[in-house]
Amino acid sequence: MSCIDLARLLAGCCAAIACSLGQVAAQEPTTELKAPLSAEPTPSPAGKIPSFAELEASGAVIGEVRIDNRNIFDLADEKENGILYRAANAIHVRTQDWVVRRQLLFKPGERVSVRLIEETERLMRSNRIFYEVSIVPIAYRDGVVDIEVRTRDTWTLQPGVSASRAGGVNKTGLGITDTNALGTGVLISAGRSTDADRSGTQYRVSVPHAFDGWTTIDYLHAQLSDGEMAAVSITRPFYALDTRWAAGFSTSGDTRIDSLFSNGAKIAQYRHKKETVDAFGGWSAGLVGGWVHRYSAGLSYAKDTYKVEPDLAPPMPPLQLPLDQTLVAPFLRYELVQDNYDKVKNRDQIERPEYFAMGTQASAQLGRSLTGLGSTQNLWLYSVGASDGFRLPADSVLLSSASVSGQTGYAPLDRQLASGSIRFYGHPDNRTLTFASLAGDSLKDPNSSSQLALGGDTGLRGYPRSYQTGDRRVLLNVEERVYTDWYPFRLFRVGGAVFYDLGRAWGGPGESPSSARWASDVGFGLRILSARSAFGNVVHIDLAFPLNHDPNIKPVQFLVTTKLSL
Repeated sequence: MSCIDLARLLAGCCAAIACSLGQVAAQEPTTELKAPLSAEPTPSPAGKIPSFAELEASGAVIGEVRIDNRNIFDLADEKENGILYRAANAIHVRTQDWVVRRQLLFKPGERVSVRLIEETERLMRSNRIFYEVSIVPIAYRDGVVDIEVRTRDTWTLQPGVSASRAGGVNKTGLGITDTNALGTGVLISAGRSTDADRSGTQYRVSVPHAFDGWTTIDYLHAQLSDGEMAAVSITRPFYALDTRWAAGFSTSGDTRIDSLFSNGAKIAQYRHKKETVDAFGGWSAGLVGGWVHRYSAGLSYAKDTYKVEPDLAPPMPPLQLPLDQTLVAPFLRYELVQDNYDKVKNRDQIERPEYFAMGTQASAQLGRSLTGLGSTQNLWLYSVGASDGFRLPADSVLLSSASVSGQTGYAPLDRQLASGSIRFYGHPDNRTLTFASLAGDSLKDPNSSSQLALGGDTGLRGYPRSYQTGDRRVLLNVEERVYTDWYPFRLFRVGGAVFYDLGRAWGGPGESPSSARWASDVGFGLRILSARSAFGNVVHIDLAFPLNHDPNIKPVQFLVTTKLSL
């Protein structure tokens, strides 16, 4: 949910303090006796403990696995030993030991594996309930090593009011979310939001460590001003490189008003109802020679219906209402993953470890919808995607991805979407970075009501949302990012960016008049990372100036958005 993150965590803590002041005063700790988290092992009386690499080479076996799950703030650090931090620690319920243990890929009695230890840390760091994660050997004797898993929690309760602005439109919300309710890792949320298209109330519960610890149960329900949405899923994914099987089931229903745009204004609307059901099972031989091959089979059901809504302007020629369709399709899926990751810092986050997938990753799925199973037509359904990373001189990185998906076999229902992107991270020093992203899409759809849109909400920051529309789209973003060491209140990391955007969406019957030329803008802004929050969002506060705009466009666009990265 988009929020003014600069005040969100602080406001949440202060509200909790106000509600629990008496309790805090009675039990307020003066210090936290545990030492700061460290990735270095603690020497034993017998001498220095070997590294994990040395332990693996010697054939060492894992003995005891201890969990040291620490609170949000380190009270042994005088910079974090204030009333706000002590109160937040007192109110916060630490992550339960069993939640941490269920995420470990190793256990007592197994031989030490550096790969499994590093993969465990990578997977745990992707879980936003943890601020820090380190795994260290703490004792070694007679070929047996004891291991300690050290974690530090994040603040997971998000109460308050939210607001954002992008593409000339506002979005507001009010709600509460806890991503680690009572330290169990369970997400519970309820909230109400309003944007330019709809308002609604949404409830969600997600249990990510059910049954064997790797099965996720998720439920979502939303009552919207123009419809409603509900979704339920239970999935055990291929959670690690050596996972041997996966399975899942999901179902969803969604009804809402879809809009068509021209020059940033709505020109047509219609009701779209979508129902889906998916079930799959998968198998893998695990990691072999640095590569993982995964095979899955399943059945998908998708039903889309469209109709003109009273009192709303319907699509007019050359636009048209999409055709109803029902697709019931058995499918086969293949996935390829290379074990090749880089641990970096100051790319999409500020002073936080990040993992870039530098190896080849690919997937391909082929299904066949059959009239004998209730489909509207016999169609081939396909999707192919691939990504790869390239290490360049001077610690620069290039990440590429491409995908194609669609259906074919009956001309009125044939459609295809092709997308590709390249992201470049140049890193001349630790405090600045040159970032560039080039992305493109191409849509082929006989239902001419489908559009690719480009505007302030989709990366062209100096223009209104959906300013240009068509069936082809290209967007270039270039930024010079700055990462400061300013760490206000030990809660936020602060950075900035100067940027240039160039893009165009054009072609097809849905092309807007503004699509006749390329659009560009320049701008600058602040980046504020909510470092101690589980939501880990980055607030973007930008001023963007369109360079080649028509007189109807404001000469300055002010944007406040929340994203997952800089």
